[in-house]
Amino acid sequence: MPRAVQLIPAFVPKSRKILIACGGTGGHLFPGIAVAEALVARGHEVLLLISEKPVDAQASAKYSHLRFASMPAVAKPPTYSPRMLVFLWRLWRSLLQCNRMIDEFGADAVLGMGGFTSLPPVYAGHRLGLKTFIHESNARPGRANVLTGRFCTRIFLGLEAAKAFFPGRATETTGTPARPDILHPPSRAEAAACFGLDPARPVVLVTGGSQGAHRLNELCAQAAASLLPDTQVLHIAGDSDHTRITQISAGRAAYQVLGFCDQMPAAYAIADLIIARAGASSLAEIALAGRPSILVPYPFAADDHQTRNAEVFAHAGAAILVQESDLTSEKLAALATSILQDASAATQMGLAARSLAMPDAAERVCTAIETRFISAV
Repeated sequence: MPRAVQLIPAFVPKSRKILIACGGTGGHLFPGIAVAEALVARGHEVLLLISEKPVDAQASAKYSHLRFASMPAVAKPPTYSPRMLVFLWRLWRSLLQCNRMIDEFGADAVLGMGGFTSLPPVYAGHRLGLKTFIHESNARPGRANVLTGRFCTRIFLGLEAAKAFFPGRATETTGTPARPDILHPPSRAEAAACFGLDPARPVVLVTGGSQGAHRLNELCAQAAASLLPDTQVLHIAGDSDHTRITQISAGRAAYQVLGFCDQMPAAYAIADLIIARAGASSLAEIALAGRPSILVPYPFAADDHQTRNAEVFAHAGAAILVQESDLTSEKLAALATSILQDASAATQMGLAARSLAMPDAAERVCTAIETRFISAV
């Protein structure tokens, strides 16, 4: 069963202004939005700092009631790359820009949701003497977060396994916040109507995350021909791969390809099986949905952190972990069919996934932030 909702402390500090840096990918943006929604509900004021990437603008458009600001993303090249000088110059300019934003907003605290997009605002907040926080969603933290953690009042973890990478630092396992609407899914019938699917027939949901997954998309589209005829597929391929995957799957009935999906609660609600990468944010949502999954980690993820994430689910019996290098379209179709045909096993996998869910993760982050102010009173 999902963990019980954490109670808000009896004494809540006065309204605070929190800057949340959460740009770059959906895996950073949506958890940031979840925390922002929870903080606003508690009476705080929030500014969400996102990147200038189209994916950020597209995903944030649905949340017009929240306040967003953008700044150029600063991605770190290899340490000994000749591009390092350019990176350091851009990083310095970002720090100056963050100083201005923090001052104009009047921030009391800065929360980074991960990646090098979080480093400049968190470091700027630290230099200005503010409360600073970073959230690490993955089982194996990225180098950016390990570095940023040095400047933080407290580090929030999505998975307990990440604690070992922050020795001597104050950490707290909160879970990974999920976008708020994931917690309130529609019925199966309503979800089927969103996509024009038959609620009485099995549905495989394929998603590579907010930026898509080129090779995984291809394998899934090719595997469709070997699935049982009554199986429906809802494939979120990413805008850049939409046309290609539509062409590959053109001969398969009941195969829908979307470039982007802003109805993810409905997508999870209709899914009987999910085929996905193993980004921490996606896994948090799969756990909340309580669905069995086949996880294919992105093979070029830094420090292979997606494999570490997927191992947590595989060891719990919630997912089948397959490396992309070991996968063929025939093997993928066979795995999907075996799960869909074994209702008991699929149910057990779904229950195991739900046991990993932390539906109150956003509230836990909010409470931890507020507690830092309470302790300073």
